[in-house]
Amino acid sequence: MEKTFKIKAQEGLHARPCALVVNAAIPFSSNIEIIHNDRAVNLKSIMSVMALGIKMDTVVTIRTEGDDAEQAMAKITDVLTQENIATEA
Repeated sequence: MEKTFKIKAQEGLHARPCALVVNAAIPFSSNIEIIHNDRAVNLKSIMSVMALGIKMDTVVTIRTEGDDAEQAMAKITDVLTQENIATEA
């Protein structure tokens, strides 16, 4: 399952916003990736996500695969939108 988001946080996906998204992903058993510029990294790894250098107004894709993929996507979508980190693109 995949969804595309546009990052709206002024600081991009760095520090606090990144931690919120990573912490939302960690409890799920599914494989969860964030894709930026054709590079996919594990969304459960804060260092990997921060290394992407995702800035404001960047479009990213979140991909979930596994037994709880739908629940994982719902939780990540909630965190991204409710915390004003991103909007669905």
